[in-house]
Amino acid sequence: VYVCSEWCSSTAVHLVLDKLLKVRNRITWEREKGRGARANWKNASEDIWFATVSDDYVFNVEAVKLSRKVLAPYTDGNGSPKDWQDTPAGQFRLTHPSNLWNDITVPFWSMPENTDHPTQKPEKLLAKLILASTNEGDFVLDPLMGVGSSVVTASKLNRTFLGIERERQYCLLAAKRMDLARNDPTIQGYTDGVFWERNTAGMQRKKAKMNTDGVRA
Repeated sequence: VYVCSEWCSSTAVHLVLDKLLKVRNRITWEREKGRGARANWKNASEDIWFATVSDDYVFNVEAVKLSRKVLAPYTDGNGSPKDWQDTPAGQFRLTHPSNLWNDITVPFWSMPENTDHPTQKPEKLLAKLILASTNEGDFVLDPLMGVGSSVVTASKLNRTFLGIERERQYCLLAAKRMDLARNDPTIQGYTDGVFWERNTAGMQRKKAKMNTDGVRA
């Protein structure tokens, strides 16, 4: 179970979840965008509480590793890369996911997934939750679906799903996004089974091109 909250409700959410489920962790993700304030700190983060019904639960850590650019690469005694890969696109290391996420890009106007929903979650963020806690064919439920980011992402990742939303306009947007996803199953920031840092779209395209050229060769 994952429950999203802002700073003003996060403590209350934790207390309620702790009475009903087993709270495992709190993820904090940076929204990148946020309104500034003259007399307060800019609110640019949200919490996601991770809880389970029992000790028997799915967590696919290998599915949610993050590809980070290596700034100071180390080598072993033979001069070979140590825990990183040297590629034509750069030097990268696959790292274990933490509970602090600063690689998420909030949907902006030119992104296909962008809508006018005030609390829309990025598909990349939801992909991490879905990949970590389900396997292909598993069921994903979102009782507060909004414009369908969760069910669209679940569809792209070959999960079954059910979303619930009371606002007709949001249901229509969700249906439109589902139609678009059938022709474009890509998820921004997630390529070849790996999550990438923010602002690495050029590197991802370069890597994808190299993979395509390799297949053609």
